[in-house]
Amino acid sequence: MKAARSGTKDGLERTKIAVMRKVPFLQRKDQLEEEDDAGYLDVAVSEVKHPPPQLSPMPEGLTSQQVVRRHILSSIIQSERSYLESLRRILQEYHRPLMEAEPRILSPRKIRPIFYRIREITQCHAMFQIALASRVAEWDSSEKIGDLFVASFSKSMVLDVYSEYVNNFTNAMALIKKACLSKPAFLEFLKKKQASSIDRITLYGLMVKPIQRFPQFILLLQDMLKNTSKGHVDRLPLQLALTELEMLAEKLNEQKRVADQIAETQQLARTVSDRLLSKQLNSEQGSLVLCETLIEMVFGERGQVLKSKERKVFLFDDVLICANINVKGPPDISSLVPIGPKYTIKWSAPLQLVQVVEVGLEAPQGKDTKFQHCASKRPSTVCTSAQNKTSKWFWAPPRLYQELQELQHDLSVVEEVTLLVGTLQGTYQNLNTTVAQDWCLALQRLIRIKEEQIQSANKCRLRLQVPGRPDKSGRPVSFMVVFNTANPLSKISWVNRLHLAKIALREENSPGWLCGEDEDRSISPFWYPLLACHMPVFAARTPERKLQAALHNPVHCSLLGFSAASTSLPQGYLWVAGGEESSQGQIEIFSLNRPVPRAVKSLQVGSMVRCLEHVPQPSPTEETETESHKTSMGNSNNICVGLDDGRILVYGSVDTAVQCLLTLTNPEGCPVLCLRHSSRFLFAGLRNGTVMVYGRNSSDDLWDPALSRCVNLGSEPVRTLLVLDDSVWASCGNSVTVIEGASLNTQKFEVHPDPMVGVAHMACAGGGVWIAFSEGSSVRLFHTETLELLQEINISTPSTLMNTGQTSIRVTSLLICQGLLWVGTAQGLIITLPVPKLEGIPKITGKGMTSFNAHCGPVDFLVSSTSSLSPDLLKRDSLVDSPDSSNGGEDRSDTSSQDSLQQQQQPYQGEGRSKGRCVMLQYKLRSTSGLPGRPLTALGDEVSVSSLESLEHSVEDGSIYEFSDDPDVWVRGRPCEREGGRRDRVISTAVISGGKGFRRLKGASAAAATRTSGESLENVLMVWQLPLTV
Repeated sequence: MKAARSGTKDGLERTKIAVMRKVPFLQRKDQLEEEDDAGYLDVAVSEVKHPPPQLSPMPEGLTSQQVVRRHILSSIIQSERSYLESLRRILQEYHRPLMEAEPRILSPRKIRPIFYRIREITQCHAMFQIALASRVAEWDSSEKIGDLFVASFSKSMVLDVYSEYVNNFTNAMALIKKACLSKPAFLEFLKKKQASSIDRITLYGLMVKPIQRFPQFILLLQDMLKNTSKGHVDRLPLQLALTELEMLAEKLNEQKRVADQIAETQQLARTVSDRLLSKQLNSEQGSLVLCETLIEMVFGERGQVLKSKERKVFLFDDVLICANINVKGPPDISSLVPIGPKYTIKWSAPLQLVQVVEVGLEAPQGKDTKFQHCASKRPSTVCTSAQNKTSKWFWAPPRLYQELQELQHDLSVVEEVTLLVGTLQGTYQNLNTTVAQDWCLALQRLIRIKEEQIQSANKCRLRLQVPGRPDKSGRPVSFMVVFNTANPLSKISWVNRLHLAKIALREENSPGWLCGEDEDRSISPFWYPLLACHMPVFAARTPERKLQAALHNPVHCSLLGFSAASTSLPQGYLWVAGGEESSQGQIEIFSLNRPVPRAVKSLQVGSMVRCLEHVPQPSPTEETETESHKTSMGNSNNICVGLDDGRILVYGSVDTAVQCLLTLTNPEGCPVLCLRHSSRFLFAGLRNGTVMVYGRNSSDDLWDPALSRCVNLGSEPVRTLLVLDDSVWASCGNSVTVIEGASLNTQKFEVHPDPMVGVAHMACAGGGVWIAFSEGSSVRLFHTETLELLQEINISTPSTLMNTGQTSIRVTSLLICQGLLWVGTAQGLIITLPVPKLEGIPKITGKGMTSFNAHCGPVDFLVSSTSSLSPDLLKRDSLVDSPDSSNGGEDRSDTSSQDSLQQQQQPYQGEGRSKGRCVMLQYKLRSTSGLPGRPLTALGDEVSVSSLESLEHSVEDGSIYEFSDDPDVWVRGRPCEREGGRRDRVISTAVISGGKGFRRLKGASAAAATRTSGESLENVLMVWQLPLTV
């Protein structure tokens, strides 16, 4: 066809042959689109027969909760009415006039793809509005709406229509852009429609609303659920509706992300002159992880900004590309529809060779710090080669380092002066050892503040060491690039994604997971859990020792740098417990404040460890509820260890300093199989079918053995406990008993029909609990309030893809983390199944995946580790609009040093200070008048008292003043109060499994698996890392 359009003889001959053979691709495009519409009926909804929903006047005698629910329902009605009106505006004000215009503004062949599936979406919501009107009419008698959302939006047709619209959205915007450039009449049509509309909304603003619709529904239903009490007839339907809408929104968001990713990649690929790179971008193997517009900064030798320019940086799964951004398009068009820019590639580099360079961490600070620039063609780079690796390089605002070195020099001089002052024969009020030592303290404070400023300058500057072309001698040369990010969150995201993208290239993650929906396709996408490492648990190989339990003790480490906090595992310590039968137990403690766990401590206990439980420091609300008093022991994290001899050891954990604070026992010395805690109680499940409940002691906030109570559940062992909001679920045999929090009243229900099958594991998320059993391959979902069975899944189906030849699949561990249900099996396989993340029902919403990385024996435990990054890393310190504020001269203050800054600064007026920079020290002494001796002054004895007082250290003199390059500009470093109220949270998550050995499965057959831990089958940890979430 391309050759035929170009008019070549060969192309015309091929076209004739294709016409004779009736090749299907020669059919008209509009005919194919009409065939696509064949499955949808065009239904006209009359507003006369079906009036819009109208809420009746509020009756009297309603409770406050009923009033709030009516207001939320009114918001749903208004929101849906506005949305449906926007859809109809697209059809009536844009689609119909374009189709009926004479002369034609656009051909129907171009109009149909622009408004693809708008009519079908309108029909879906017109039907929903009819059902909503019926439900609103009977609201005062039923007060139920959740089932209406489930019935309306769980249909496959809704997902299909919205999916096709979202997939076509990028193409529709491209067609509008192209038509605006090539058809002036169309551009004028859009301008007139926008000008004549009441709200002045553009066509793009209307067409983006279907993409935003389901997140709006989710927010409204979340509010409705919060104001729906337990036991209400609408509570379970609302939870199910949230599940359906979240699943729908997640699928649409993923499709939109993939469509945008393909569009960005295609736009970039068109500008690539390198054929190999262009082929790599166009292939399906390349995956865009992150792309963002960053500002490239070019600094001079003194730290001043020479120039800055916007760059588009693309992070693919194996290459990093930096591109220039060309003109985006005419302003009159860009105001109507987003116009993607055109790119020109500046440089590209293999991801494995790109390094993140953190300020001040690569070399010690010294006087020989250099800033070496390349040739004028690349003034923003610092050249390094193999022969100058020992040189000390810094790439940051150099002025900060220069000032820090000056302060360190001044401190050394003042220390020498202090020694000389101590040799003075006379005694003077303002020149003695006390004052000289105060000078040293003031300089040390300034040094600390300067170091904090350097760290603050690191928050929004991304420094990358990128490989360049070899020099004339063939030696490798690299250059440094500095990007300014929009905020600290952006830099954290870039550092984390670069780190995880490199992990994804490792052999154990290529591929990492096998998707059950396509047996022939193994996938290793960036957004799935990545195996960060696998390592032995114990230093000595002891095959007889068995792992029993593990937990994460979150402890914030303030010593971690910016990049280290962005790439390390969730901060804190990992406790791993095990032991041998009829022998002593052992606990290994690993530090997670790094990309790979590191063993830091080992504990020996007198009996085999069966379970662990982490009890965090009580929150203020919990302390109020329990009326507990704060003590040194009660304020720290506690770790409870359940032993085979019936004891419970309570350790106080402060970093690695572990101290046994308390020992609890049970009357029969029965083994403790599981432990869980609530705000007031510690629950221990015993082998004899009993649950011991220990109450807190009001004196030291620990548990008191004298306050213990016993709840007998049966004769079977209590294998697992699960704490919900105000109750505890305890398993005994094939039943689960719900124990009320304070009264300890029990309610028992059966979860498996076979009395020989016991409950082995439970995991909770939202309004449901997943339960696994001692036998069989099924897991079941129960509602936390009604206790009814909601779903049952057989995991043997994804497991058979890599079955080891064993006929039975048994679940040995269970975990819910970050929207995934993790299942560990007796065969060592690890399976993940997608579940919702919100307050709905955690139903399985998609196909499962099986990891290619497995243990050689049963998966003994699955534990999640989660922590939040320090809020100090996310602070955007205030800047002053001064000439030097953009080149690293920001004066940034920290809350720990706020006492050193006076709120009211008075300008220092002195002679000979019109040039240069000066710093006045803060003195610890408010006055030297109390010191012995007379003041040392150049004035005579006839000096006035007032002039003598001026020589003393006053409160004003105690302020710290910092000047920018212009001494008339004063720099105040106090952060803005409005910014202090913002609380951004960045969550770091990892999942750790434990079991015997490690093997790498190849293909879909376990027979070809490789064992890397030897035949001894030592106990091994596998650590999966997930991307940071904001």
